[in-house]
Amino acid sequence: MRNDPARIRLQIDLSQPPEIPEAGIARVNELLRSGWLHRYGETLGDASDVSLLEDDFANLVGVKYCVAANSCGSTLFLALICSGVTPGDKVLMNAFTLAPVPGAVAHAGAEHVLVEITPNLTIDFADLEQKALSTGAKVLLLSHMRGHSPDMNALMALTDRLGITVIEDCAHTMGAFWAGQPSGSFGKVGCFSVQAYKHVNGGEGGLLVTNDEDIAARAILYSGSYMLYGQHRRRPSDGVFARWKDVTPNYSMRMSNLVAAIVRPQLDILSERARIWNDRYDRLAAGLGRIARVGLPVRPQAEAYVQSSIQFTVHGLDEPAFRNFMEGCRSRGVFLKWFGHREATGYTSLSEHWRFLKSAHTPPQTNSILDRLCDMRIPLSLSVADCDSIASIIMEELAVVTANF
Repeated sequence: MRNDPARIRLQIDLSQPPEIPEAGIARVNELLRSGWLHRYGETLGDASDVSLLEDDFANLVGVKYCVAANSCGSTLFLALICSGVTPGDKVLMNAFTLAPVPGAVAHAGAEHVLVEITPNLTIDFADLEQKALSTGAKVLLLSHMRGHSPDMNALMALTDRLGITVIEDCAHTMGAFWAGQPSGSFGKVGCFSVQAYKHVNGGEGGLLVTNDEDIAARAILYSGSYMLYGQHRRRPSDGVFARWKDVTPNYSMRMSNLVAAIVRPQLDILSERARIWNDRYDRLAAGLGRIARVGLPVRPQAEAYVQSSIQFTVHGLDEPAFRNFMEGCRSRGVFLKWFGHREATGYTSLSEHWRFLKSAHTPPQTNSILDRLCDMRIPLSLSVADCDSIASIIMEELAVVTANF
């Protein structure tokens, strides 16, 4: 049956990253000709491409300060140490996230406290409170994993009551809002990604945002300003730097002008990209929602997402049948990732795979949720017809495996 030539095969590459606008390409060529690739220079002043990007992004999120780094993982590490995390401290984090998040905690020398998630792929408040009280952890590294945000007003009320500092990992929520407030502006620090598969494609890079002047100054110094911190447009006063400049090492985590030049023009089209992504996500969700055995997370009304991927659960299949389903979809061009895979592969992993943790395990509720969780990228080039084809392929491949189940 799978060899039937009449059966639809998707012709688009689902891993295709967002295109670089011509303005970004032109600016990169200018920089290459000029040689001014480093963000600092004795004669550059505050008009480097990176400084301009920091200014633009701080305005976008509505915060005072922004610091650009070489990766989102670097911004997470900087956020932790600038918020006072020291080696041996305990840091709470959702058990459902990507490897750079526990990597940043390990980089800071801290100990991971894994918190359960809900079937809607967001952090479990009850388990968060229990783990906070039982461990004494005072920092939460919250991942808006795959663009799914918890009730941020309720979360902040809970963490304020518990005396917990929140650092937001917004790698998947650039341009998103909760109840009208930008993602990344709720916690003490927000960390964003401009990696190639994110909402803005810079290849690799990260943006740290905060309203805390000491965190901003320390992040600038840690990232490696060579005492040229005056070249940051979005920076605290010299008096704040005076408190930190002689006691803060240079970790060389800066963003280059090349990355910033690629990223800046994409901020202007982020809202249009969000419209396309969300339209395709909603169409895919509607199609998948009509298929037996398929379950989708519930999206709260207060959540204004920017959904460049879609997640769904397949119910009622044992592992061999599920693997056959995944392979059948892949053979027809629908490349699905599996977060419950027994081995870390590609861009997925379970927390039990992170053997560098003091206690490497996947909490039971999270393990059950991820067991049959599928993940699919949504390229901007995906058409409405492609959305219909994907739903049909998934439905047909499920029918094949369940007929023999």
